[in-house]
Formats: sequence, structure tokens, C-alpha cells
Amino acid sequence: MLGDFETDVTLASELDRAVDVLWVSPKAPQLEAALSLAQPERVGDAVVVPMLNGIDHVALLRERYARVLAAAIRVESERVEPGVFRQPTPFARVDLAAGPGSDEVAGELRAAGLQVEVGPDEPTVLWEKLALLGPLALTTTAAGTPAGAVQAAPEWTNRLLACHREAVAVAAAEGASLDGPALEALLGTPLGEMRTSMQKDFEARRPLELDAIAGPIVRGGARHRIATPATAELVRLVEQRLEREG
Repeated sequence: MLGDFETDVTLASELDRAVDVLWVSPKAPQLEAALSLAQPERVGDAVVVPMLNGIDHVALLRERYARVLAAAIRVESERVEPGVFRQPTPFARVDLAAGPGSDEVAGELRAAGLQVEVGPDEPTVLWEKLALLGPLALTTTAAGTPAGAVQAAPEWTNRLLACHREAVAVAAAEGASLDGPALEALLGTPLGEMRTSMQKDFEARRPLELDAIAGPIVRGGARHRIATPATAELVRLVEQRLEREG
């Protein structure tokens, strides 16, 4: 989407200067360790923008930092080698909840060439992504195939849609305003060889974001007495594959 380019990046072992915005972008299993690299007194009044999968990280960040802006990014990207990154599919969108610094952050991202949407509220921004990502990540990882192959297999498509509908139901109970039919239609668009980050992590033998992605659906379902058997089954299938191949 953004073409080919090179850019210089300043590196530091920890946050060592004042910043306007702190982007928080590790995978969920590395979040706790990453937080030690940005001490609250150094972050100060900077706007903290997390680009993580899931829901629960926002509350964790708010325990530590004063100004946290809920956000979600939709992109397929991968590190080919240190310093070299590839974006195999032509979309890169950031959704922001209205909040501290949201207008300024949105302006910066749009100037960089990204698609940016400011959502109506925080639950909607976070759950809208999870209702799409969760089913895709779980099915592609459990099946060990790209998203297009999941769509082509009725058994896996049924699991995909059942998990999605559970996520939408829990999201509504959590205060999100999702357009279920529109999101389900997106899951029906041809996805071809797209692979989710959880699937790539599985293949690379990296820790999985299984709890960060599936946990909010299952735990939220338990809180609101909403059954989530499809999500729970997909978690079991991923865990069984881990036992066989891990």
C-alpha cells in the first residue's frame, strides 16, 4: 500500500527522552516485559497508543500511564529479516477511539499514507477488530492453512462464522455497536493466501497470542452468560496442534 521505501530509525534500549506519542506494539506475550522499557515518569503526559491484538491490554496500560488512547491496526506485515519488513496485502488501516490526542494522532497517520477511522467509542473500536481477527486467527492456526483455504472448506467456514457470531454477541454485551451482517460479509470476501499473525507465529514456533485473542470472547461470554462453544473448540484445536507439532 505504501510502496517500497527505506527510512532511518533511531534505536534505544529504553525510552530515554520526552515524546509526544508512545506507540506500544509488541505481541501480547511480550507486553509485560516491554512496559519496563518505558517508565511512567518518562512517558509523562505523552499519548500512549497501543497497537496490540485483543482487548485486555488497554486496562493494563491505564494502570501505568495517564493518557491511553485505544486503537486497533488492520494490516498484514512481517519481518523478513532484521531491518527488512514486507507488507504482502494492500491494506493498512488504523482505527482510533475518540480520546486524548486522537485528532492529532489521526492527522499524523493520515499524513503518513495510512487509512484512519475514528470510531464512535472504545468498545466498538476494539471489538470490531477482534470480531474479525479472532475467528480468522483461530481457524487459520487450527487448520494450518491460509484464510482462503479456510473459506473453501465448509467445515472450517462453519467454525469461522460460529466463532464470529459469538464474538459479536459478547461485544454487544460489552457495550460495542457492531454491524454484524456487514462484518460477516467481510469474512466472505476472497482472502486467498492471506495468513494471520497467529498462524505465522505458530509456524515460526513463537509464543501465540491465544489468550489475548480468544480469551476476551470466552471470558466475556462467561460474564454475560453467552455460550461460546465454537471459540472454545477452536482454542482446543490450536492447543492440540501445538501438542502434536510443537
